[in-house]
Amino acid sequence: MASINLLIIIITFLQILIIIVFFNTGYCNSIKLPSKSTILIFGDSTVDTGNNNYIKTLAKGNYLPYGQDFPGHIPTGRFSNGKLLPDFIASSLGIKEIAVPPFLDPNLSDDQLLSGVSFASSGSRFDDLTTLASKAIPVSKQIKLFRDYIRKIKGIVGEEKAKKIISGSLVLISAGTNDFIFCFYDIPIRRLEFSVGGYQDFLLDRLQSFVKELYEQGCRKVIIIGLPPIGCLPIQMTLKFENPLCRKCLEDQNSDAQSYNLKLSKLIGQLQPSLPYSKIIFADIYQPLIDMINHPHKYGFVETKRGCCGSGLIEVAYLCNPTTPTCGNTSQFIFWDSIHPTQSAYQFLAQYLEIEILPKLFDE
Repeated sequence: MASINLLIIIITFLQILIIIVFFNTGYCNSIKLPSKSTILIFGDSTVDTGNNNYIKTLAKGNYLPYGQDFPGHIPTGRFSNGKLLPDFIASSLGIKEIAVPPFLDPNLSDDQLLSGVSFASSGSRFDDLTTLASKAIPVSKQIKLFRDYIRKIKGIVGEEKAKKIISGSLVLISAGTNDFIFCFYDIPIRRLEFSVGGYQDFLLDRLQSFVKELYEQGCRKVIIIGLPPIGCLPIQMTLKFENPLCRKCLEDQNSDAQSYNLKLSKLIGQLQPSLPYSKIIFADIYQPLIDMINHPHKYGFVETKRGCCGSGLIEVAYLCNPTTPTCGNTSQFIFWDSIHPTQSAYQFLAQYLEIEILPKLFDE
């Protein structure tokens, strides 16, 4: 009888041990953040939560059907049917309850400013030359908005606390796709000057300068998102294949994206040691996205080669408007329009970052 009781005690102890281990692993939000955390976003339409609503540009998404699945069915300026990657990340980390607001929103509260904003602009690029036509805010100019932000939070909490907020912030950078689409592949302005490798190096040099500027302003924790499989974007397949029924990913463009990502990963490894007390992490979204495209049923997707808005072949921005019909079930589509992912796809990408990337950033 005593041996049976001992066995029960041992089994109970093991069960408790398993539970303790489970709750202290990545399976249950093991990322330790300060009680008051901040998220800061820079880049293009993949992370622009509405800044373009407040500037003169054609690159706007503040009308239906954009935002049809956002809380309240409100078109906020996000180029998707609902939330974007930073919204999911901020919510998961407990930084924001619903979404990350755009910095240019004139009605931001002090609490919204202190918990973080997006400085991103749809149509933005690392290459300032190619941003002129879209009149978006290029990545290099988003640093000016960031300086304005720092001045504002200093006015709210004082200089010393503002420094702590900035140094503890999670910084997310997502840009580069527009540079290749709109000035190397589809409108080959830079191809007159650069090989693809040369243009990759040019963009990475711009990115490196931007990261150094963020560091000088006090940022220490940075995630840099790499390029997606550009050759699988519906708009790129449309421009290549005359027959809409015969569409496949463009392997040369995908290969370029992968080689860019490899260079970016190496650059980060070289850059971080030169920036004391920094943590800079490369987020390779190429792999999870290509897995969704190659194995859609694993994720509940059905359509991978066209967007949900209109024909899904060319519609984006003003071509995806209130008169444009949309698909019946957005959760079955990887792409919302001919360039941007759906809310469902962004949610899967956020889960990837939460499991694979964020623990590296906050692991002390």
